Parts: sequence; structure tokens; C-alpha cells
Amino acid sequence: MTLQVHLPTDWQRATLVGRMQRPQGPSPIVIREGRVFDVSRVAATVSQLLNEWSGVAAKGEDLGPADQLPSAAAYEGAAEASLLSPFDLQCIKACGVTFAVSAVERVIEERARGDFAQAQRIREALGARVGADIRSVKPGSATAVRLKEALISDGLWSQYLEVAIGPDAEVFTKAPVLSSVGWGAWIGVRSESQWNNPEPEIVLACDAAGRTLGATLGNDVNLRDIEGRSALLLGKAKDNNASCAMGPFIRMFDEHFTLDDVRRAVVSLEIEGADGYRLSGSSSMEHISRDPLELVRQTMSQHHYPDGFALFLGTMFAPTEDRDTRGDARGRGFTHKINDRVRVSTAALGCLDNRVTTCDQAPPWNFGINDLMRNLAARGLLS
Repeated sequence: MTLQVHLPTDWQRATLVGRMQRPQGPSPIVIREGRVFDVSRVAATVSQLLNEWSGVAAKGEDLGPADQLPSAAAYEGAAEASLLSPFDLQCIKACGVTFAVSAVERVIEERARGDFAQAQRIREALGARVGADIRSVKPGSATAVRLKEALISDGLWSQYLEVAIGPDAEVFTKAPVLSSVGWGAWIGVRSESQWNNPEPEIVLACDAAGRTLGATLGNDVNLRDIEGRSALLLGKAKDNNASCAMGPFIRMFDEHFTLDDVRRAVVSLEIEGADGYRLSGSSSMEHISRDPLELVRQTMSQHHYPDGFALFLGTMFAPTEDRDTRGDARGRGFTHKINDRVRVSTAALGCLDNRVTTCDQAPPWNFGINDLMRNLAARGLLS
């Protein structure tokens, strides 16, 4: 697997920001006019680079053409250089239940209490009543209030529907600073999870002032059985070793790529199992219930993010078809298996490519903020 085929289709004219593990340590890189530049002497972190972004790419050490960038997937052996998640000191935030299909599936998880065997029966009972109405409802509108009253009367109301059509979006912290993994890395699901799936999403890159500067791809790995038992288990379901993947690069907004391209994007997902299993799906951003800028506004709220933040925008992809159809495996829906290859892609952002393992078997996250500061100080990059 090589990086070149995972770049945006028009990578020669795109301005891309990322991070590379070099012998001296993690370094911010910028790709402009098809060439790669290490800009660590200008901005020691991606957070600093974005907070100071003026639309003009920083100059740095020329590392050569982007299509010759020496980078290989971590699970295919060591490379001279490897890509990291394009975010470092930013908070990693995520929005949930931003698509109607996702809202219905979260209600199903809640009512099934994490039991995948009951999910299909509940899906059939709820789908027609809730799914048909919710797609045309603007969150927080008078119509939403009326639908809420009707669903309460029917005994169908849920906390997930509250954030789907109510005035306030669900915004949560997905992962600690520096913990996300990048292109070509292992992604992890908890070993005890029996019902889980990838969540292919677009992720916005925002600075300390809430400016939306660019976008990348993300996989907000989801443990449906754990969250389904209780929404209070969201942290255990979402925040785990190697459970947050982003990349390969942040594409900066410019005359060739704007927020409107994000609003129109179709995010594709492909899963290829070592057992020969294949699954494909897509998530159209045109069906999102809240505009991306509204989600940014609600994330900013009255809080401060001095190092900026990454914001997952949610997904409408929720696989329900059976992966195994033999014997008592029927009716269990989709769940990951070890060595699944997961590709999240859209033409303007490229392809995020990862393989699945369990959280306890994925490489441990052991390079934290203290380690980064010591490394940068030793390199003379802190002033």
C-alpha cells in the first residue's frame, strides 16, 4: 500500500497540512504545488501552524514530490518516514446523531440495550414511524417540537431524538490530545465488544478563534453494544486506544476547495475482511441535519480552545446487514473482525486507510504532551 493513490485526485493544486514522524521527531508538513515541506522551523506544531494561518503556506525544508513521499502503512513494516494524524495539540471533538438514519439507529441501540439480537425487531417497529418524519424536520423548529410531542405520546421519545431534532447538538470529546492515529495505522475496538462498526466522517480543522480552515477524513470507531447499554457509557464506547483515526492530510480551504465542497461531499466506506467479506456504503453530507458551521458554533459555545480543535461532523452510515448468515449468527448484523481493512474516502480529501485490531493489541499510545515538549525543546523549536 502506497500513499500516492490515497491523495486527493487534484493533489497537485491542493494545499495539504499533515504530520510526519521523522528521525528527529514528529514534524508538521505542508504540501503545496505537489511538493512536501517540513515547516517545523516555522511552526513547531500543527496547532501553531493553523492558529497563525493566513492563507499562505509556510516555507520550510523541501522534502521532494508528494507522490514520492516515503511512507508505508504501519502494519506493513517500518518505513523511512511514516504519516501521523494531522492533528497534535488540538482538542478532538465529535458531533453525534447529525443524520436521520444515525438518529434512528441510536434509538434502536438504546432500546435493544446493546443486544444485537433484538435490534432488527426494534428497527422494523420504529423505522417507518420515526424515519419517515425525521428526515424533513429542521432541528429546533416548531415542526420539531410538534414531532417531539407526538413521539412522547406514542412512547417513542429518546434522548437521541432530543439531540437529533432538538435545539442543541450532541458534541462530545472523542479522544485526548495527541492520541489520534493517522493513515496506515492500526485502529482499535475493545476486545469485549461484540457489536461495533466504523463511522466514516468528515472532520473540520478549526483554530482557537473558531475559524474553519480546512477538512480531513475521520473514522470515529463506534462500539454499539457498549453505548447501547447506556448513553452514560459513551466515554467507554468512544475513547479507547487507537479508536480515533484521521487523515491522511488536512486540506486547507482556498479557491480550489471550500466549505461548500464539504457540504456537497459524499463520503465512501469500504470494508474488506481477511475472511473475504466485502461491504461498501456512503454518507452524503447533503443529508446532514445541521450545517457544519452551526456545529462549529455549538462546539465553540462559551468554551475556550487555545490550541484549536478537530470536529467530527457525524455520519449517516450504520451497517445493519448480517455479516455472518450461518446458524445462530444470523440476525447479529455487522461487526468488525480482526484485520478488517477500512477505507474512508472522498475525491477532494483522498483516502484514509486503516486496519482493525483490538485496543489491547494496537500499538500503545505512549507519546504524550510532556514527551512532545521535551522533543521540541531538544530540537530547539521552542522559543
